[in-house]
Amino acid sequence: MAMEGKRLSLAYRNLKHVPVEYVNDYFDRVEVLDMSYNCMTELRSLASFTILTTLILDHNQITSHVKFTPLPTLHTLWVNHNAISNLVVFIDQVRKNFPNLRHLSMMNNEASPSFFNGGSFEQYEDYRMYVISHIPSLRILDDTHVTAEQRTASKKIYGRRATSASTRTRRSS
Repeated sequence: MAMEGKRLSLAYRNLKHVPVEYVNDYFDRVEVLDMSYNCMTELRSLASFTILTTLILDHNQITSHVKFTPLPTLHTLWVNHNAISNLVVFIDQVRKNFPNLRHLSMMNNEASPSFFNGGSFEQYEDYRMYVISHIPSLRILDDTHVTAEQRTASKKIYGRRATSASTRTRRSS
């Protein structure tokens, strides 16, 4: 385990979940949590990390049906090289639980087609449009900034689902 400032690394530990002792000892001090290269499938224990801003879960066993808990402070999520195959299911979980997400990286998952994993350019563009339309706070998807043109195109293709819901919520408050 390596704790540097507000960053905790639990990478390369063959973990299936966050050990209770780390939750109890670090939940109120960790802003960046790196759990790369583990066997993570269950993430509910992350609810205790109340100031978490960055979560790195690259090279785990995260699936489309992972159950996240709400983390309103989270703005960066990396889930590269996992087992995410259903984009609709996964993005719905992300959208509901991370309302302030600005950076999402899903590279090398079946649900995020690209040249590197056998996807076509059209599939990659459709993937981007879908994610952008459902996560309006997103600024960077994978390794590329979200442009105003992409945001406009995503609304035309997928409608105003996410932005309509957030507008209704603001009006009713």
